Amino acid sequence: MNADIREIGERTRRRIAFRLLPFVFAMYVVCYVDRANVAFANLRMSADLGLGAKAYGLGVGMFFVGYVLFEIPGAVIVERWSARKWMARIMITWGLITILCGFVHTPNQFYIVRFLVGLSEASFFPGIIVHLTHWFRHSDRAKAIGFFYTANPTAMVAGSLFAGWLLRIHWLGMAGWRWLFIMEGVPPIVFGAVALFYLTDWPREAGWLSEEECDWITSELDAETRAKKHVRDCTVWQAMRDPRVWVMSIVWSLALMGGLGNLYWMPAFIQRASGLSDSKIALLVMLPGILGAVATLVNGWHSDATRERRWHAALPLFFASACFLLLSIPGIQFPILFVLLTAGAGVYYGFQPVFWSIPTLMLCESAAAASFGLINSVAQVGGFAGPYAVGYLNDRTGHHSAAFAFIGTCLLLAGSVMMLLKVRSPVAESSHSSIPAPLLAERS
Repeated sequence: MNADIREIGERTRRRIAFRLLPFVFAMYVVCYVDRANVAFANLRMSADLGLGAKAYGLGVGMFFVGYVLFEIPGAVIVERWSARKWMARIMITWGLITILCGFVHTPNQFYIVRFLVGLSEASFFPGIIVHLTHWFRHSDRAKAIGFFYTANPTAMVAGSLFAGWLLRIHWLGMAGWRWLFIMEGVPPIVFGAVALFYLTDWPREAGWLSEEECDWITSELDAETRAKKHVRDCTVWQAMRDPRVWVMSIVWSLALMGGLGNLYWMPAFIQRASGLSDSKIALLVMLPGILGAVATLVNGWHSDATRERRWHAALPLFFASACFLLLSIPGIQFPILFVLLTAGAGVYYGFQPVFWSIPTLMLCESAAAASFGLINSVAQVGGFAGPYAVGYLNDRTGHHSAAFAFIGTCLLLAGSVMMLLKVRSPVAESSHSSIPAPLLAERS
Protein backbone atom coordinates (compact mmCIF):
# COMPACT_ATOMS: atom_id res chain seq x y z
CA MET A 1 0.00 0.00 0.00
CA ASN A 2 2.78 2.44 0.94
CA ALA A 3 4.59 1.57 -2.28
CA ASP A 4 1.44 2.36 -4.27
CA ILE A 5 1.08 5.75 -2.52
CA ARG A 6 4.71 6.58 -3.20
CA GLU A 7 4.26 5.68 -6.88
CA ILE A 8 1.16 7.90 -7.10
CA GLY A 9 3.07 10.70 -5.40
CA GLU A 10 6.03 10.48 -7.77
CA ARG A 11 3.75 10.37 -10.79
CA THR A 12 1.70 13.33 -9.55
CA ARG A 13 4.70 15.51 -8.81
CA ARG A 14 6.24 14.67 -12.17
CA ARG A 15 3.05 15.56 -14.01
CA ILE A 16 2.63 18.85 -12.14
CA ALA A 17 6.26 19.81 -12.72
CA PHE A 18 6.09 19.13 -16.45
CA ARG A 19 2.76 20.87 -16.82
CA LEU A 20 3.36 24.09 -14.87
CA LEU A 21 7.05 24.89 -14.53
CA PRO A 22 7.99 25.32 -18.22
CA PHE A 23 5.07 27.68 -18.79
CA VAL A 24 5.59 29.90 -15.72
CA PHE A 25 9.32 29.87 -16.55
CA ALA A 26 8.57 31.20 -20.05
CA MET A 27 6.17 33.80 -18.61
CA TYR A 28 8.85 35.12 -16.28
CA VAL A 29 11.47 35.20 -19.04
CA VAL A 30 9.13 37.45 -21.02
CA CYS A 31 8.46 39.52 -17.89
CA TYR A 32 12.10 40.12 -17.07
CA VAL A 33 13.11 40.79 -20.67
CA ASP A 34 10.48 43.55 -20.72
CA ARG A 35 11.55 44.87 -17.34
CA ALA A 36 15.28 45.00 -18.14
CA ASN A 37 15.15 46.03 -21.81
CA VAL A 38 15.48 49.66 -20.79
CA ALA A 39 19.08 48.93 -19.70
CA PHE A 40 20.01 47.96 -23.28
CA ALA A 41 17.86 50.70 -24.82
CA ASN A 42 19.77 53.20 -22.68
CA LEU A 43 22.92 52.64 -24.75
CA ARG A 44 21.25 54.92 -27.33
CA MET A 45 17.98 56.17 -25.80
CA SER A 46 19.40 58.66 -23.29
CA ALA A 47 21.24 60.54 -26.02
CA ASP A 48 18.11 60.68 -28.19
CA LEU A 49 15.85 61.86 -25.36
CA GLY A 50 18.39 64.15 -23.70
CA LEU A 51 18.54 62.12 -20.47
CA GLY A 52 21.45 62.49 -18.06
CA ALA A 53 22.50 59.60 -15.81
CA LYS A 54 20.38 60.85 -12.89
CA ALA A 55 17.33 61.41 -15.14
CA TYR A 56 17.65 57.92 -16.60
CA GLY A 57 17.89 56.48 -13.06
CA LEU A 58 14.71 58.36 -12.13
CA GLY A 59 12.91 56.96 -15.17
CA VAL A 60 13.96 53.42 -14.25
CA GLY A 61 12.79 54.03 -10.70
CA MET A 62 9.35 55.26 -11.81
CA PHE A 63 8.58 51.66 -12.75
CA PHE A 64 8.68 50.73 -9.07
CA VAL A 65 6.48 53.62 -7.98
CA GLY A 66 3.68 52.18 -10.11
CA TYR A 67 4.62 48.61 -9.25
CA VAL A 68 4.12 49.05 -5.50
CA LEU A 69 0.45 50.04 -5.68
CA PHE A 70 -1.08 46.65 -6.52
CA GLU A 71 1.38 44.23 -4.93
CA ILE A 72 -0.61 43.22 -1.84
CA PRO A 73 -4.14 43.26 -3.32
CA GLY A 74 -2.89 41.46 -6.44
CA ALA A 75 -1.31 38.62 -4.46
CA VAL A 76 -4.48 38.18 -2.40
CA ILE A 77 -6.57 38.21 -5.60
CA VAL A 78 -4.51 35.25 -6.89
CA GLU A 79 -5.12 33.37 -3.63
CA ARG A 80 -8.84 34.10 -3.36
CA TRP A 81 -9.93 34.50 -6.98
CA SER A 82 -7.90 33.24 -9.94
CA ALA A 83 -4.22 33.16 -10.86
CA ARG A 84 -5.15 32.26 -14.42
CA LYS A 85 -7.32 35.33 -15.05
CA TRP A 86 -5.17 37.76 -13.07
CA MET A 87 -1.92 36.70 -14.78
CA ALA A 88 -3.58 37.04 -18.19
CA ARG A 89 -4.77 40.57 -17.35
CA ILE A 90 -1.32 41.59 -16.15
CA MET A 91 0.57 40.28 -19.18
CA ILE A 92 -1.74 41.75 -21.80
CA THR A 93 -1.76 45.23 -20.25
CA TRP A 94 1.98 45.44 -19.65
CA GLY A 95 2.64 44.22 -23.20
CA LEU A 96 0.53 47.01 -24.66
CA ILE A 97 2.23 49.66 -22.53
CA THR A 98 5.71 48.29 -23.31
CA ILE A 99 4.94 48.89 -26.98
CA LEU A 100 4.11 52.51 -26.10
CA CYS A 101 7.63 52.89 -24.69
CA GLY A 102 8.89 52.75 -28.27
CA PHE A 103 7.08 55.98 -29.09
CA VAL A 104 8.26 58.31 -26.31
CA HIS A 105 10.01 61.54 -27.33
CA THR A 106 10.52 63.49 -24.10
CA PRO A 107 11.85 62.69 -20.61
CA ASN A 108 8.39 63.27 -19.09
CA GLN A 109 6.81 60.80 -21.51
CA PHE A 110 9.49 58.30 -20.56
CA TYR A 111 8.72 58.75 -16.84
CA ILE A 112 4.96 58.35 -17.39
CA VAL A 113 5.23 55.22 -19.52
CA ARG A 114 7.68 53.59 -17.09
CA PHE A 115 5.22 54.32 -14.27
CA LEU A 116 2.39 52.70 -16.24
CA VAL A 117 4.48 49.61 -17.06
CA GLY A 118 5.12 49.14 -13.34
CA LEU A 119 1.47 49.69 -12.52
CA SER A 120 0.33 47.08 -15.04
CA GLU A 121 2.96 44.49 -14.03
CA ALA A 122 2.32 44.86 -10.28
CA SER A 123 1.71 41.57 -8.42
CA PHE A 124 2.89 39.36 -11.29
CA PHE A 125 5.84 38.00 -9.33
CA PRO A 126 4.14 37.43 -5.94
CA GLY A 127 1.11 36.11 -7.80
CA ILE A 128 3.17 33.41 -9.49
CA ILE A 129 4.85 32.50 -6.18
CA VAL A 130 1.42 32.18 -4.55
CA HIS A 131 0.25 30.06 -7.49
CA LEU A 132 3.19 27.66 -7.06
CA THR A 133 2.22 27.13 -3.40
CA HIS A 134 -1.10 25.72 -4.68
CA TRP A 135 0.78 22.93 -6.44
CA PHE A 136 4.10 22.17 -4.73
CA ARG A 137 4.74 20.86 -1.25
CA HIS A 138 7.14 22.62 1.09
CA SER A 139 9.80 19.95 0.51
CA ASP A 140 9.75 20.71 -3.23
CA ARG A 141 9.11 24.43 -3.09
CA ALA A 142 12.62 25.93 -3.16
CA LYS A 143 13.45 23.82 -6.22
CA ALA A 144 10.19 24.78 -7.92
CA ILE A 145 10.79 28.46 -7.19
CA GLY A 146 14.43 27.97 -8.20
CA PHE A 147 13.41 26.56 -11.59
CA PHE A 148 10.97 29.44 -12.03
CA TYR A 149 13.64 31.92 -10.95
CA THR A 150 16.16 30.72 -13.51
CA ALA A 151 13.98 32.72 -15.90
CA ASN A 152 15.52 35.84 -14.38
CA PRO A 153 19.14 35.20 -15.48
CA THR A 154 17.89 33.41 -18.61
CA ALA A 155 16.12 36.63 -19.55
CA MET A 156 19.48 38.39 -19.35
CA VAL A 157 20.84 35.94 -21.91
CA ALA A 158 17.79 36.13 -24.21
CA GLY A 159 17.48 39.89 -23.80
CA SER A 160 21.17 40.36 -24.57
CA LEU A 161 20.95 38.39 -27.82
CA PHE A 162 17.79 40.14 -28.92
CA ALA A 163 19.06 43.60 -27.97
CA GLY A 164 22.38 43.02 -29.73
CA TRP A 165 20.46 42.53 -32.99
CA LEU A 166 17.73 45.15 -32.55
CA LEU A 167 20.05 47.98 -31.56
CA ARG A 168 21.68 47.75 -34.99
CA ILE A 169 18.50 48.14 -37.04
CA HIS A 170 16.81 51.33 -38.26
CA TRP A 171 13.47 50.30 -39.77
CA LEU A 172 10.93 52.86 -41.02
CA GLY A 173 13.19 55.67 -39.86
CA MET A 174 12.96 54.53 -36.22
CA ALA A 175 16.01 53.83 -34.05
CA GLY A 176 16.73 50.29 -32.90
CA TRP A 177 16.03 51.05 -29.24
CA ARG A 178 12.45 51.94 -30.19
CA TRP A 179 11.99 48.62 -31.99
CA LEU A 180 13.39 46.91 -28.87
CA PHE A 181 10.36 48.07 -26.88
CA ILE A 182 7.86 47.50 -29.70
CA MET A 183 8.89 43.95 -30.54
CA GLU A 184 9.37 42.89 -26.91
CA GLY A 185 5.88 44.12 -26.07
CA VAL A 186 4.23 41.50 -28.30
CA PRO A 187 5.16 38.22 -26.48
CA PRO A 188 3.43 39.10 -23.16
CA ILE A 189 0.20 39.79 -25.02
CA VAL A 190 0.42 36.34 -26.64
CA PHE A 191 1.31 34.60 -23.36
CA GLY A 192 -1.49 36.39 -21.55
CA ALA A 193 -4.04 35.04 -24.01
CA VAL A 194 -2.60 31.50 -23.77
CA ALA A 195 -2.57 31.64 -19.94
CA LEU A 196 -6.37 31.94 -19.91
CA PHE A 197 -6.62 28.46 -21.41
CA TYR A 198 -3.48 26.76 -20.12
CA LEU A 199 -3.13 27.63 -16.43
CA THR A 200 -5.21 25.88 -13.78
CA ASP A 201 -5.91 27.59 -10.46
CA TRP A 202 -6.20 24.57 -8.15
CA PRO A 203 -5.54 20.79 -8.32
CA ARG A 204 -9.26 20.10 -7.92
CA GLU A 205 -9.85 21.91 -11.23
CA ALA A 206 -7.11 20.05 -13.13
CA GLY A 207 -8.63 17.81 -15.76
CA TRP A 208 -5.09 16.73 -16.66
CA LEU A 209 -4.68 14.98 -13.27
CA SER A 210 -6.34 11.66 -12.51
CA GLU A 211 -8.66 11.45 -9.50
CA GLU A 212 -6.07 9.64 -7.37
CA GLU A 213 -3.37 12.15 -8.34
CA CYS A 214 -5.64 15.05 -7.47
CA ASP A 215 -6.49 13.45 -4.13
CA TRP A 216 -2.81 12.85 -3.33
CA ILE A 217 -1.55 16.41 -3.91
CA THR A 218 -4.64 17.92 -2.27
CA SER A 219 -4.18 15.81 0.87
CA GLU A 220 -0.46 16.63 1.01
CA LEU A 221 -1.04 20.38 0.77
CA ASP A 222 -3.96 20.25 3.21
CA ALA A 223 -1.78 18.42 5.74
CA GLU A 224 0.88 21.13 5.49
CA THR A 225 -1.73 23.84 5.95
CA ARG A 226 -3.11 22.12 9.05
CA ALA A 227 0.41 21.78 10.48
CA LYS A 228 1.08 25.49 10.05
CA LYS A 229 -2.32 26.43 11.48
CA HIS A 230 -1.66 24.18 14.46
CA VAL A 231 1.41 26.26 15.28
CA ARG A 232 -0.12 29.60 14.37
CA ASP A 233 -3.26 30.33 12.38
CA CYS A 234 -2.99 34.04 11.62
CA THR A 235 -5.07 36.43 9.57
CA VAL A 236 -3.85 38.65 6.76
CA TRP A 237 -3.55 41.61 9.15
CA GLN A 238 -1.65 39.57 11.71
CA ALA A 239 0.76 38.41 9.00
CA MET A 240 1.38 42.00 7.98
CA ARG A 241 2.32 42.83 11.58
CA ASP A 242 4.63 39.82 11.94
CA PRO A 243 8.19 41.07 12.69
CA ARG A 244 9.67 38.29 10.54
CA VAL A 245 7.77 39.56 7.51
CA TRP A 246 9.19 43.03 8.06
CA VAL A 247 12.71 41.66 8.47
CA MET A 248 12.28 39.90 5.13
CA SER A 249 10.99 43.15 3.63
CA ILE A 250 14.19 44.90 4.71
CA VAL A 251 16.35 42.09 3.29
CA TRP A 252 14.56 42.16 -0.05
CA SER A 253 14.62 45.96 -0.22
CA LEU A 254 18.39 46.09 0.35
CA ALA A 255 18.97 43.22 -2.08
CA LEU A 256 16.91 44.94 -4.78
CA MET A 257 18.65 48.23 -4.13
CA GLY A 258 22.00 46.60 -4.91
CA GLY A 259 20.85 44.04 -7.48
CA LEU A 260 18.76 46.40 -9.60
CA GLY A 261 21.29 49.17 -9.18
CA ASN A 262 23.63 46.83 -11.01
CA LEU A 263 21.13 45.31 -13.47
CA TYR A 264 19.95 48.57 -15.02
CA TRP A 265 23.47 49.96 -15.26
CA MET A 266 25.49 46.87 -16.19
CA PRO A 267 25.65 47.62 -19.96
CA ALA A 268 26.76 51.18 -19.13
CA PHE A 269 29.38 49.88 -16.68
CA ILE A 270 30.83 47.62 -19.38
CA GLN A 271 30.61 50.32 -22.05
CA ARG A 272 32.57 52.85 -20.03
CA ALA A 273 35.22 50.33 -18.91
CA SER A 274 35.74 48.68 -22.31
CA GLY A 275 34.65 51.05 -25.08
CA LEU A 276 33.16 48.10 -26.97
CA SER A 277 30.30 48.34 -29.46
CA ASP A 278 26.68 48.03 -28.35
CA SER A 279 26.27 44.56 -29.87
CA LYS A 280 29.41 43.22 -28.16
CA ILE A 281 28.33 44.67 -24.83
CA ALA A 282 24.96 42.95 -25.19
CA LEU A 283 26.71 39.62 -25.75
CA LEU A 284 28.95 40.07 -22.70
CA VAL A 285 25.89 40.64 -20.48
CA MET A 286 24.89 37.04 -21.32
CA LEU A 287 27.65 35.61 -19.12
CA PRO A 288 26.32 36.80 -15.73
CA GLY A 289 22.95 35.44 -16.83
CA ILE A 290 24.36 31.98 -17.54
CA LEU A 291 26.16 31.89 -14.19
CA GLY A 292 23.01 33.17 -12.49
CA ALA A 293 20.91 30.30 -13.89
CA VAL A 294 23.39 27.76 -12.52
CA ALA A 295 23.58 29.48 -9.11
CA THR A 296 19.80 29.63 -8.85
CA LEU A 297 19.27 25.93 -9.53
CA VAL A 298 22.19 24.62 -7.48
CA ASN A 299 21.44 26.74 -4.42
CA GLY A 300 17.73 25.89 -4.51
CA TRP A 301 18.41 22.16 -4.82
CA HIS A 302 20.99 22.17 -2.03
CA SER A 303 18.73 24.19 0.26
CA ASP A 304 15.94 21.63 -0.14
CA ALA A 305 18.36 18.74 0.31
CA THR A 306 19.71 20.11 3.60
CA ARG A 307 16.42 21.69 4.79
CA GLU A 308 18.41 24.87 5.51
CA ARG A 309 17.26 28.32 4.35
CA ARG A 310 18.96 31.18 6.17
CA TRP A 311 22.59 30.50 5.22
CA HIS A 312 21.60 29.52 1.68
CA ALA A 313 19.96 32.94 1.32
CA ALA A 314 22.73 34.94 3.00
CA LEU A 315 25.92 33.45 1.52
CA PRO A 316 25.22 34.44 -2.13
CA LEU A 317 24.61 37.99 -0.91
CA PHE A 318 27.92 38.06 0.99
CA PHE A 319 29.80 36.69 -2.03
CA ALA A 320 28.23 39.20 -4.43
CA SER A 321 28.94 42.00 -1.96
CA ALA A 322 32.62 41.09 -1.83
CA CYS A 323 32.84 41.19 -5.64
CA PHE A 324 31.28 44.64 -5.91
CA LEU A 325 33.33 46.08 -3.06
CA LEU A 326 36.48 44.89 -4.85
CA LEU A 327 35.17 46.57 -8.01
CA SER A 328 35.11 49.89 -6.15
CA ILE A 329 38.93 49.91 -6.04
CA PRO A 330 40.04 52.50 -8.64
CA GLY A 331 42.17 51.51 -11.60
CA ILE A 332 41.02 47.89 -12.07
CA GLN A 333 41.72 46.68 -15.61
CA PHE A 334 38.73 45.64 -17.71
CA PRO A 335 39.36 41.83 -17.73
CA ILE A 336 39.46 41.72 -13.92
CA LEU A 337 36.53 44.12 -13.70
CA PHE A 338 34.43 41.94 -15.97
CA VAL A 339 35.27 38.73 -14.06
CA LEU A 340 34.25 40.33 -10.74
CA LEU A 341 31.12 41.85 -12.29
CA THR A 342 30.11 38.51 -13.81
CA ALA A 343 30.75 36.59 -10.58
CA GLY A 344 28.93 39.10 -8.37
CA ALA A 345 25.94 39.59 -10.67
CA GLY A 346 25.61 35.85 -11.35
CA VAL A 347 25.93 34.45 -7.82
CA TYR A 348 23.54 37.13 -6.52
CA TYR A 349 20.68 35.27 -8.21
CA GLY A 350 21.28 32.18 -6.07
CA PHE A 351 19.78 33.77 -2.97
CA GLN A 352 16.38 34.53 -4.50
CA PRO A 353 14.61 31.13 -4.74
CA VAL A 354 15.63 30.23 -1.20
CA PHE A 355 14.49 33.60 0.11
CA TRP A 356 11.03 33.26 -1.46
CA SER A 357 10.52 29.76 -0.07
CA ILE A 358 10.76 31.12 3.50
CA PRO A 359 7.37 32.91 3.91
CA THR A 360 5.51 29.68 3.17
CA LEU A 361 7.34 28.02 6.08
CA MET A 362 5.76 30.52 8.45
CA LEU A 363 2.36 31.37 6.99
CA CYS A 364 -0.37 29.83 4.86
CA GLU A 365 -3.18 30.69 2.49
CA SER A 366 -4.17 34.39 2.33
CA ALA A 367 -1.73 35.33 5.08
CA ALA A 368 1.19 33.95 3.03
CA ALA A 369 -0.13 35.65 -0.10
CA ALA A 370 -0.37 38.98 1.71
CA SER A 371 3.16 38.54 3.07
CA PHE A 372 4.49 37.99 -0.47
CA GLY A 373 2.78 41.17 -1.58
CA LEU A 374 3.93 43.16 1.47
CA ILE A 375 7.56 42.06 1.20
CA ASN A 376 7.71 42.80 -2.51
CA SER A 377 5.79 46.06 -2.10
CA VAL A 378 7.96 47.51 0.66
CA ALA A 379 11.08 46.39 -1.19
CA GLN A 380 10.22 48.48 -4.23
CA VAL A 381 11.62 51.42 -2.27
CA GLY A 382 14.94 49.71 -2.93
CA GLY A 383 13.97 49.08 -6.54
CA PHE A 384 13.41 52.81 -6.99
CA ALA A 385 16.36 54.02 -4.90
CA GLY A 386 19.04 51.68 -6.27
CA PRO A 387 19.06 52.68 -9.98
CA TYR A 388 18.52 56.34 -9.06
CA ALA A 389 21.38 56.34 -6.53
CA VAL A 390 23.74 54.74 -9.05
CA GLY A 391 22.82 57.40 -11.62
CA TYR A 392 23.32 60.15 -9.06
CA LEU A 393 26.74 58.79 -8.03
CA ASN A 394 27.80 58.44 -11.66
CA ASP A 395 26.82 62.05 -12.38
CA ARG A 396 28.43 63.35 -9.21
CA THR A 397 31.75 61.48 -9.40
CA GLY A 398 32.20 60.89 -13.12
CA HIS A 399 33.20 57.24 -12.63
CA HIS A 400 31.72 53.97 -11.34
CA SER A 401 33.79 53.28 -8.20
CA ALA A 402 31.29 54.95 -5.86
CA ALA A 403 28.39 53.11 -7.53
CA PHE A 404 30.12 49.75 -7.06
CA ALA A 405 30.77 50.58 -3.39
CA PHE A 406 27.08 51.47 -2.97
CA ILE A 407 25.93 48.21 -4.57
CA GLY A 408 28.35 46.12 -2.51
CA THR A 409 27.31 47.81 0.75
CA CYS A 410 23.60 47.22 0.03
CA LEU A 411 24.20 43.51 -0.57
CA LEU A 412 26.38 43.22 2.53
CA LEU A 413 23.64 44.78 4.66
CA ALA A 414 21.02 42.50 3.06
CA GLY A 415 23.02 39.38 3.96
CA SER A 416 23.65 40.65 7.49
CA VAL A 417 19.95 41.34 8.15
CA MET A 418 19.11 37.93 6.65
CA MET A 419 21.22 36.31 9.36
CA LEU A 420 18.97 37.89 12.01
CA LEU A 421 15.97 35.91 10.75
CA LYS A 422 15.22 32.66 12.55
CA VAL A 423 13.72 30.21 10.08
CA ARG A 424 12.04 27.09 11.43
CA SER A 425 9.40 25.02 9.64
CA PRO A 426 6.31 23.84 11.54
CA VAL A 427 5.72 21.19 8.89
CA ALA A 428 6.94 17.75 9.90
CA GLU A 429 8.64 16.26 6.88
CA SER A 430 9.54 12.62 6.77
CA SER A 431 9.97 12.46 3.00
CA HIS A 432 13.27 13.27 1.36
CA SER A 433 11.94 13.28 -2.19
CA SER A 434 12.05 16.02 -4.75
CA ILE A 435 10.58 17.18 -8.03
CA PRO A 436 11.47 14.58 -10.60
CA ALA A 437 14.04 14.95 -13.34
CA PRO A 438 14.50 16.10 -16.00
CA LEU A 439 12.91 19.35 -14.90
CA LEU A 440 14.41 19.18 -11.44
CA ALA A 441 17.05 16.82 -10.16
CA GLU A 442 16.26 13.82 -8.03
CA ARG A 443 17.47 14.02 -4.48
CA SER A 444 19.91 11.26 -3.69
